Amino acid sequence: MNSYSRLQLGGLSELRIQVVPHPGASLLSLVADAFGQRRHAVPGPARKAVRTGAPAHAEITLRPLFTPEHPAIPDCLTPTGTMSHEGAAHHLEQLRDLPPDTLLADLEADFGGEVPTQWRHVIAHPKRWLQGYAQVMQRTWETMQPVWAAAGDALRREAERVGASMVFGHPELALSALSVRYRLDGTVLQLPDTHPEDFDLLGRRLALVPVASGSEASLFAFDAPDIAWVGYPLPNLDALWSGRLPQARATRPDPARLILGDARAAILRATSAATHMGNLSSTLGYAPGTMSHHCARLEDAGLIRRCRRGQHVMVHRTQLGSELFDLLTH
Repeated sequence: MNSYSRLQLGGLSELRIQVVPHPGASLLSLVADAFGQRRHAVPGPARKAVRTGAPAHAEITLRPLFTPEHPAIPDCLTPTGTMSHEGAAHHLEQLRDLPPDTLLADLEADFGGEVPTQWRHVIAHPKRWLQGYAQVMQRTWETMQPVWAAAGDALRREAERVGASMVFGHPELALSALSVRYRLDGTVLQLPDTHPEDFDLLGRRLALVPVASGSEASLFAFDAPDIAWVGYPLPNLDALWSGRLPQARATRPDPARLILGDARAAILRATSAATHMGNLSSTLGYAPGTMSHHCARLEDAGLIRRCRRGQHVMVHRTQLGSELFDLLTH
């Protein structure tokens, strides 16, 4: 059974949301999938490239971070600690220069006097372990760097989508489109977690961090005093890692697509009158499961309604959906 951590957002109209294109979350996701047996659905070529480029000691070095019984990544080891806009090179340099005492202090804060077994060899030789960890992350960045550069247009579109959602006063649309693994239930964002906890945003800034790793990437941190961040997968990751991203076209931005994403904008456009779910899936070219997921999110937002007529499920826009669509397209 899936378990979820819960982030209480407070009033949606008061949310401060921004996209932060920080590569650190992607680095963590790649090594978690490639060496930590975590479910991030990294494309095969990406996983192979990361493992091929990594030093031979990568799996042993990373093992303490991903042991199922005590999963924890000390704050000083995460390149996402500040969520600044500085590049990966800056954060990797900081990691290489990290004093061993800082790591020991973080482990003490995380575990107290009961440091789990998998960390004990790290405590015995912290400087040596830090050097190995920095090397793994540096090699992973060298593998990922050209892909991150190629993701520039996709990252800009994400920033535009979220920004447009906030300008039009619909932050729930920005949040409900993050990932198939996340759930927005009213003012609570639920995220899959093997060790679930309840958190409260408490008016802090919420950073949305696109992740160029796998389609099921799930990363978040809610313990900083001024910011909480959520990592979520960029679309078209298979094409991104295979170098088959379509060329950007110089066309006028479509506000509906910016806010809702391609699939949900197309669904809203096609449902001005009641439409058969099967015909909708066939017309728009989306698999039935994908169509059901997007329709469920639009229905949660009150933009469409689904109802059964005999053996068929019909879909149509609600009044709110029509008003939003008219606002975005005129």
